[in-house]
Amino acid sequence: MNLEQLKQELTFKTARSSGPGGQNVNKVETKVELRFDVSNSRILDETEKQMVLTNLSNRINAEGVLLLTNQTTRSQLDNKEAVTAEFFRLIELATTPPKKRKKVKPLTADREKRLSIKKQVSEKKSLRSKVTLH
Repeated sequence: MNLEQLKQELTFKTARSSGPGGQNVNKVETKVELRFDVSNSRILDETEKQMVLTNLSNRINAEGVLLLTNQTTRSQLDNKEAVTAEFFRLIELATTPPKKRKKVKPLTADREKRLSIKKQVSEKKSLRSKVTLH
């Protein structure tokens, strides 16, 4: 996947940041919102699109647009770079296929330990029962 081509499909929107900051917050639009239309992307193939839609579903709205925001610094440029880096990190994580699980037999010692613990618990519970005299 070519990140430079993917960068061309991004759209950015700026807004005033919330929180403390005095005049800077009131005057300058430093908050950056990144938008990426997953379903209409020409760079991602269908399987990658599906992986992104399922893995990042909590960040994708009803129209299929991935939304990310950043307002950590007082600089719009720094916030734009930070949100772009976060976008590439998330896309990389979402499109890497999960590793195959290697099946492993349980060790004999593990099995014996589990059975001995079961036996101890069983004995402990049997001692809790009422004693009957014959």
